[in-house]
Amino acid sequence: MGKIALAAKVTHVPSMYLSEMPGKNYGCRQSAIDGHKEISRRCRELGVDTIIVFDTHWLVNSGYHINCNAVYEGIYTSNELPHFIKDMTYSYEGNPALGHLIAEKAREKGVRAMSHEIPSLEMEYGTLVPMRYMNDDNHFKVLSISAFCTSHELENSRKLGEALVEAIKEYDGTVAVLASGSLSHRFIWDVKAEEGMDSYTREFDRQVDLRVVDMWTQGLWADFVKMLPEYAEYCFGEGMMHDTAMLLGVMGWDQYQGKAEIITELFASSGTGQINAILPFD
Repeated sequence: MGKIALAAKVTHVPSMYLSEMPGKNYGCRQSAIDGHKEISRRCRELGVDTIIVFDTHWLVNSGYHINCNAVYEGIYTSNELPHFIKDMTYSYEGNPALGHLIAEKAREKGVRAMSHEIPSLEMEYGTLVPMRYMNDDNHFKVLSISAFCTSHELENSRKLGEALVEAIKEYDGTVAVLASGSLSHRFIWDVKAEEGMDSYTREFDRQVDLRVVDMWTQGLWADFVKMLPEYAEYCFGEGMMHDTAMLLGVMGWDQYQGKAEIITELFASSGTGQINAILPFD
């Protein structure tokens, strides 16, 4: 029987990569990078062999999809923000058998899940950015699961998380699960892009994010899942927060009572709310 050793909600803001580059933004996201490195350190201590990422930058219009390639290699430039992420090299090992098993368990729950071994199916930066700082030495195998779901119900994303738990029971290994996406996600207006690098677009979003983080640290998950659909809608949650629904499906949904440990404090990035937070197991 396998084990899920660590679960977390993490940021993947492209300004983390920009933060490495010489110039005016150098070091601007060091706290987020340090948070990823701390999560990596804990995964290593816990004997994690595979990191599974619910990626809100992998947009899908139909079905749930798992990238099951045995190897991921390439040079990535963001189509969305090429002035933030360009020519970022990556090379990781996949875990096809586990990915196929997760898809199988999801289908048994009535979820339209598909697993793929297609060499030209590339990773998105919701996976690539966290792996850059957590897995730069290729220590972990990687699985990427689509979580920008445009025509999907949060309930099915919850079921996918539950299916992952069932798959791990039949897996001989130890995994970590990351929901890679923001809290509120109303991107800054273009005319304010430079001045808004470290700001929220709307004060409303900042206030709701602060309350949500407070709920997480108090373990008020039953209340949070009740507000999740409206939160995702009114605060423009990234990928409609399907990554968060998947993660909470892993953790037990409204029955989960753990108190989140904040690794990187809530911060604003180009209008959006970001955090690194570990959800502990009881």
